[in-house]
Amino acid sequence: MQSTRAFVLVYLLLCISITAQTPKKLSSNDIHHELEKLNFLGTALYLAAHPDDENTRLISYLANHTKARTAYLSLTRGDGGQNLIGAELRELLGVLRTQELLAARRVDGGEQRFTRANDFGYSKHPNETLQIWNKEQVLGDVIWTIRNLKPDVIINRFDHRRAGRTHGHHTSSAILSMEAFDLAASKDVYPEYLKSTDVWQPKRLFYNTSWWRYGSQEAFDKVDKSNMLKMDVGVYYPAFGKSNNEIASLASSQHLCQGFGRISTRGSQDEYIELLKGDLPENKNNIFDGINTTWSRVKGGEAVGEILYEVEKNFDFKNPSSHIPKLLEAYTLLQKVEDKHWRELKSEHLKDIILACSGLYLEANASSSSATRGETLKIVVEALNRSDSKIKLNAVVIENTGASIRQTVNLAANKKESLELDLTIAKNAAFTTPYWLNTKGSLGMYEVSDKSLIGKPETPPAFMVNYELDFNGSILNFKKPIVYHYSKPDKGEIYEPFVVLPEVTSSFKDDVILFADNSAKEITLSIRAGRDKVSGTVALNHPKGWSVSPSSIDFEIAQKNDVQNFLFKVSPPKQESEGSIFPVIKVNGNSYTRKLVEINYDHVPKQSILLPSETKVVRLNILKSGNNIGYVVGAGDKVPESLEQIGYNVETIAVNNIQEGSLSKYDGIVVGIRAYNVVEELKFKQAFLLDYVKEGGNLIIQYNTAGRWREQFKNIAPYPITISRDRVTNENAEVEILAKNHPLINFPNTITQNDFDGWVQERGLYFPNEWSKEFTPILSMNDEGENPKTGSLLVAPYGKGNYIYTGLSFFRELPAGVPGAYKLFANMLSIGKENHQTENGIKGK
Repeated sequence: MQSTRAFVLVYLLLCISITAQTPKKLSSNDIHHELEKLNFLGTALYLAAHPDDENTRLISYLANHTKARTAYLSLTRGDGGQNLIGAELRELLGVLRTQELLAARRVDGGEQRFTRANDFGYSKHPNETLQIWNKEQVLGDVIWTIRNLKPDVIINRFDHRRAGRTHGHHTSSAILSMEAFDLAASKDVYPEYLKSTDVWQPKRLFYNTSWWRYGSQEAFDKVDKSNMLKMDVGVYYPAFGKSNNEIASLASSQHLCQGFGRISTRGSQDEYIELLKGDLPENKNNIFDGINTTWSRVKGGEAVGEILYEVEKNFDFKNPSSHIPKLLEAYTLLQKVEDKHWRELKSEHLKDIILACSGLYLEANASSSSATRGETLKIVVEALNRSDSKIKLNAVVIENTGASIRQTVNLAANKKESLELDLTIAKNAAFTTPYWLNTKGSLGMYEVSDKSLIGKPETPPAFMVNYELDFNGSILNFKKPIVYHYSKPDKGEIYEPFVVLPEVTSSFKDDVILFADNSAKEITLSIRAGRDKVSGTVALNHPKGWSVSPSSIDFEIAQKNDVQNFLFKVSPPKQESEGSIFPVIKVNGNSYTRKLVEINYDHVPKQSILLPSETKVVRLNILKSGNNIGYVVGAGDKVPESLEQIGYNVETIAVNNIQEGSLSKYDGIVVGIRAYNVVEELKFKQAFLLDYVKEGGNLIIQYNTAGRWREQFKNIAPYPITISRDRVTNENAEVEILAKNHPLINFPNTITQNDFDGWVQERGLYFPNEWSKEFTPILSMNDEGENPKTGSLLVAPYGKGNYIYTGLSFFRELPAGVPGAYKLFANMLSIGKENHQTENGIKGK
């Protein structure tokens, strides 16, 4: 079974790597499929809260079987979730999950949209959600999407009637959709949007229901379905060699950071949607029944459709280019259609089909993956006509620059033409970074200053190239981005987005630096050159009461992308203090304060993110006992690096190396988040971990998800314990210390209520709700209106040692530099050592 899963994962990664990087090239079957979609004038909008909430089966069915334009509106980018494949969290996780959604849409044929809502973490009620989000702004973004896409039907993933019984973000998405369905048609609602779009009234609103909504298939079978539509989404597509649910499985498997990699499914599978608003179709298997989805829908469209229906019906799979004259004729007629929405939408789609029929390959390849303002670089343009059609390239123009080639080049059949031009980056060119991260937002909302970008899944490419082509007298313009195209021996052919970056970026080695006493520390600042021969000075801004030396450092870096490290001595104040240190780098009169973060996985295009370069400095009075800590990595977190900040020597333990006697050298062992969910080999090593405790060790198990709890890990603890879905989402929820006299609260640091101030995103998650009498609950906490949860931190003696299970979100608090979280974690690692002298000179009580 293990080898089968490994094979599937390798196969999947190979497939999605190609999808993520390589420009799409359409086969004859693909072109015919696009023609079918071109000839369907209907739009569906699927709406939910997060990446991976979407039903890829239904999206693929509507896009590929029904042939509708189908979009998924995710209200958030999933910034508040966890990451199974890397260390990216919060805004960086949002960037990764955005790209995974786009990868999913490339597979299932849908489009992607977003609002400005920030996924601030789990919410138990829509009232809380809509209070933290700016409801008016998010509702406006939903209406903006509806007015721009003009969907005939909207499908909600979640039920607006289930407030308080599921994730507050989920219910909120449905509530906002219900309101927007009617408000989008009113000129009095968000009238400022009408400067660039028109009002729109969708025809129908549905809820994508299923047996899980009613608890069981048996209960669902008894439900009155007279108000529901049913679609078999397991249809097979001979042209693709795949069934719809196979495509859907591949699409959902793009959500790798959420652990959604899965084996494909096949066969008949029913999906149900319940009508919430609008008229019920007579044909309960067709969501568009009664809606005109033909070319006669638009004035002047019948003449266009007459040509395109004929091309679709008599499509020449062996020589698609034979249809180019008729497609050009249809394009000319389409420009006379008065309806701007359909004219522009279908014109772009038709041009793509013409390009595919001609086998035209157009590419503008930069000589480097990035450039800086004022820099000049070479762009190589490749143009190749892989048909017998008479095509001329009249001009190549890089938009919004002076770079162009204006000469007529005959594109002979299968003869590659290469042209070169120089591109000089303007002095005021925008840096390439996710647009929603340009301005600091709030807990619940991203700030987007350029309102035209709202809803777009990603920042537009740095530069678009316009190709003017003459198809035997018909002039068409095609736009494509500049790319960076190269190869690596161990990767093969790679495409990356071309980006504009600052002359220099900088980053600290650590996001948080802790000072356990008033001794100075040397901190490292890395400066990366964005171009050759860059020089300047760097200084550090610091909080009041702190000091930094030297006051500034001169630097000179000869080569682009080279990184140099610079040391500063930082001295903290004597008293406890928190603040941020950030660099100011001056180059040729310009100041730079940002760091560059690159996200580079095989299944998504490389991402370049510019964020403020800063490190949090914390002076706290913290004591610890023990020194050598072993860490078993789970789903990935920064807890090991955080523990090193307070002086622990942390060693990563390879699970396969755990054996009898191998753990005795550690003063404590910590198991990373979700380790029992993602590291299957732990089932063979659990006995050795418990033996370590029995012989006097401290073992700390961080949270695991209850829903994915494997049968073989029932004996995760030495005594009975049951993991639940209990959580406390309010990071400011009051915490009661139950075991006031327990060593975990008193040694070597005295934990008080103040140590729970400043926590971020949540208190914790997946708390145990049942445990044996051997466990002592240490803390009690709860969200408003709920009963106290006492399972966030449990400790039990076992043999000579101590076993601790905690659902507290240390994986968020420690990297955020929360002082109280550090003190509590140090106490957990120190338990049982109260009567021993420590390396820090701590005397036990």
